[in-house]
Amino acid sequence: MKAIIPNWPAPKSVKAISTTRSGGVSASPYHELNLGLHVGDNESDVKQNRERLKQYCELVESPAWLNQIHSADVIELDVALSSVPDADGSFTRTPGLACAIMTADCLPVLFCNKQGTEVAAVHAGWRGLASGVIENAVDKFDCTPDNIMAWLGPAIGPDAFEVGGEVREQFMAVDANAELAFKPHGDKWLADLYLLAKQRLQRLGITEVYGGEYCTFSDEQQFYSYRRQSVTGRQASLVWLTEE
Repeated sequence: MKAIIPNWPAPKSVKAISTTRSGGVSASPYHELNLGLHVGDNESDVKQNRERLKQYCELVESPAWLNQIHSADVIELDVALSSVPDADGSFTRTPGLACAIMTADCLPVLFCNKQGTEVAAVHAGWRGLASGVIENAVDKFDCTPDNIMAWLGPAIGPDAFEVGGEVREQFMAVDANAELAFKPHGDKWLADLYLLAKQRLQRLGITEVYGGEYCTFSDEQQFYSYRRQSVTGRQASLVWLTEE
């Protein structure tokens, strides 16, 4: 399995990875490591891919998979999930429970506190970003925002993400500086998800922000992209605590 290890100064008790499409058993067009059960792939192949991920991460419990609905809802994990809740983020203080987010262009954001006792992961597409999924995740932490760091995982890049004017207006209604994240593109706009997320984090007082250098749309070898190919798989970004 070829995975991305976040380059951030997280404490040793915090573990995190972001998968690529390499290292799984799914057939085309989902090849190889599709982790989404909802995209039309063979169920047994996806379950085998998920088991490979669990073993790769040396997890006792399966990652806490969510039914992501582009909401701002963030749940707290105390025990391993027995079902798949509707939510777009998870938070935990419990070692061994992995917060997991699936994406194929939307932005995964991983969080931890500097003490290494709290972690969270959110699915931040433009709808989730606009409606406050980052803010809701940060609210779960006991510490102040200046004690939290964030890592921005692979997402569609600023030269590929075309949106309508209504998207730009929603962000600018909250922060006029969001104008900097949009470039005219005919009668549409190109949106910079990474910058929009950074602006939200900065408004909260989170200044230690890492990652943000990938483009899922342009890098077909490494990533799934819904904008590039609507029938496609999902990669995942995970963060969890160990007992260290």
